[in-house]
Amino acid sequence: MTLDLLLALMGFAFVSSVTPGPNNLMLLASGANFGLRRTLPHMFGISIGHAFMVTMVGLGLGQVFVTYPLAQRIMQVLSVLYLLYLAWKIANAAPPSQKEAAGQPFTFLQAAAFQWVNPKAWYMAVTAVTAYRPDGGVLYSALFVAGVFALTNLPSITLWAGMGTQLRRLLTNPVRLRVFNWTMATLLVLTLWPILFG
Repeated sequence: MTLDLLLALMGFAFVSSVTPGPNNLMLLASGANFGLRRTLPHMFGISIGHAFMVTMVGLGLGQVFVTYPLAQRIMQVLSVLYLLYLAWKIANAAPPSQKEAAGQPFTFLQAAAFQWVNPKAWYMAVTAVTAYRPDGGVLYSALFVAGVFALTNLPSITLWAGMGTQLRRLLTNPVRLRVFNWTMATLLVLTLWPILFG
């Protein structure tokens, strides 16, 4: 891989990882509701889960959607339903006094599995594999792109969880927390715009 291609891949991975999307909005909400330490499994699940997805797409999984358009439509419907469910969960997150009893942050496996119904994660994986694949064998190039993505992704998403943690101090008032959670839920629903109207 040339240095130019590597820098382009790193730039794409950073920009696509740090910009708003379902993962980052959920990390912002999780940081605000649960703190950074309890959000760590969520963060690692996103980073490692997405790297695994990139690897699978690089090995040919993305071709399934080209060959079977119905599979893509089914994935889109599942994505919409699941994101709506998550938005509802965020909007109705318990206030701090009830947090331990009524709410839990995403686990590692939940966050990793979420990548498979996250439309932005699919876009990132397919674009990275098709536009920035280095020369070499299929396995090597898939693992290389996935590795660069994982190393770039984790610091990027940490910013969102960190911002949420900083907001936590401002959200000790249950009314402010509810407004924040409903705002995050609304923004999460708005990420569905490209699926529904694109």
